[in-house]
Amino acid sequence: MPVDEAIPSVRPAPAGRTDGTPPRQRVPRARAASRGGRRAERLAPYVLLAPALLILLLLRFWPLLLGVNFSFTGDGDRNGLMVGLDNYRELFGDPLFRGALRNVGLLVLLLPVAVAIPGLLATLIYLRVPGHRLYRSVYFFPAVLSPVIVGAIFNLLLAFDGPLNALLGGVGIGPVDWLGDPDVAMFVVVGVHVWATFGMALVVFLAGFATLDASLLDAARVDGASLPQTIRHVIVPSLSRTIQFVFVTTMIGMLTSMFGLLYVMTSGGPEGSTYLPEYYIWIQQGQMNRPALASAASTALFLIMLVVGLLQISLLRRAVREA
Repeated sequence: MPVDEAIPSVRPAPAGRTDGTPPRQRVPRARAASRGGRRAERLAPYVLLAPALLILLLLRFWPLLLGVNFSFTGDGDRNGLMVGLDNYRELFGDPLFRGALRNVGLLVLLLPVAVAIPGLLATLIYLRVPGHRLYRSVYFFPAVLSPVIVGAIFNLLLAFDGPLNALLGGVGIGPVDWLGDPDVAMFVVVGVHVWATFGMALVVFLAGFATLDASLLDAARVDGASLPQTIRHVIVPSLSRTIQFVFVTTMIGMLTSMFGLLYVMTSGGPEGSTYLPEYYIWIQQGQMNRPALASAASTALFLIMLVVGLLQISLLRRAVREA
């Protein structure tokens, strides 16, 4: 018998299994690691945002929902009882709250001026007018002052026998009751607020200018464009997002951050002419002990800010497209 026929041929067993079955197909480790890395990249933004979203949910949205629910309950003898829309009927029937809403309309009309001032000053600083470094510090300085301090300073300056009226008297103009005239007081308080807070908007505009393509300004300068033309056709379209942000944040600040000035300068007077919704809320909650009515006013203020903010963004986008 031949030797090769006597000895049976032996084949090596398949790798990974001893029973002869085919091995399981495995994904290469590099490919698995790549998939894990892509999955981690997709999840990273959500992980980073989760703490901030949790804080907003617990400290903002949940109290907001509780406040809306509380606005449908009663005060005093009806504390805790559902009263439907009674608080809102009383709210819009109160002359003080209606006056506060009229002042909100005034703030909306004055808002473009409050945004244009820091925007124009930021433009001049960006174009490096002489002394621009000093101006940047001087313009921001009022933003670090407390509203109480600002209000106290301007109470002295704007008093009936104060230095401003003395200066006007020196040029033959009679004294003005800046804080005692119902037709003037609200404009004065708004002007002081703009002076005290436009430094933050100035910083935002300067940050926006850091993203502006300098070649566009150079092209406008070569073409002989004037400063107003450069602002309208180059700067405004390029900073549209920044302008929208400043508009919304300035409006929120004017509606929710003027309490300190109002309390120190006018206390809502004269004749309730400087009431704003936030001051009305404080009066109802802190002095009148009517938290349910104050919650209704807070809900109304939130809706006002939401509607006005969305309208502003829509109008600004349309203006930028037209420009």
